[in-house]
Amino acid sequence: MTLKFCANISWMFREAGAVPLRYGAAGRAGFRGVEAAFLYDHPVEEVVKAKEEAGVEQVLINMFPGNLAEGELGLAALPGRQQAFKDGLELSIKYANALNCKRMHLMAGRVPVDWSREAALPSMEETFVENLKFAAARLEKEGILALIEPINSKMTDPKYFLNTPQQALQIMQKVGHSNVKLQLDFFHQQIMDGNLTNSIKEYLPHIGHMQISQVPGRGEPDSEGEVNYDYVFSVLESVGYGGWIGLEYNPAGDTVTGLEWWRKYMSKSK
Repeated sequence: MTLKFCANISWMFREAGAVPLRYGAAGRAGFRGVEAAFLYDHPVEEVVKAKEEAGVEQVLINMFPGNLAEGELGLAALPGRQQAFKDGLELSIKYANALNCKRMHLMAGRVPVDWSREAALPSMEETFVENLKFAAARLEKEGILALIEPINSKMTDPKYFLNTPQQALQIMQKVGHSNVKLQLDFFHQQIMDGNLTNSIKEYLPHIGHMQISQVPGRGEPDSEGEVNYDYVFSVLESVGYGGWIGLEYNPAGDTVTGLEWWRKYMSKSK
């Protein structure tokens, strides 16, 4: 089988300019699917036009993240922000439906500045479960899959609430809804736990989306680092993973030049 890769246009093709311009760059590079973090600075009509002209599928968007300027990075687990979460969800659904996007990452958010993780855990988990129950049902009506992603606390964001797949699965069990799945990013997984082969096999039934980048530099999969992605790809093929794999990495230079690994993989898989 051949794995499916989608370009993350919030990270890749920056040389093309603003995010809407990167749709065309991704399409010209040969991608049939793209994902994006935050599109909300651009009118939905502008984004839809760019996506349709590029002829690509919108695989994934992140939900509206709250006030990035004030340090928010997601609303789903923030006590007292439940109405803001619901309002942000509706805005995000508007974008997702216009883009015909069937996956949405609901970011948990950061532990409030004046709280310790230990003190915040009970109320944040309760809020997260409550909001995910609401969102899972709401998104199911729209045909959109809700995703939650652990982000490592060792390098990337010490204040982010959701850090490991184990924690994510515990949350998902408490939510108890089939429309919530795990978004597994191998960058975060390698930093927090490693054990990639067994993690793929263990979490596969719960996974709705994957992302990759090299560790620790977060560059192209074939750049210098800890992860042998040729082997990881062989494992994903062997277990029959048929979902998308998002390329959430920082190109070392020109994006297209750095896609030699992808061209080799696609050529080999023909």
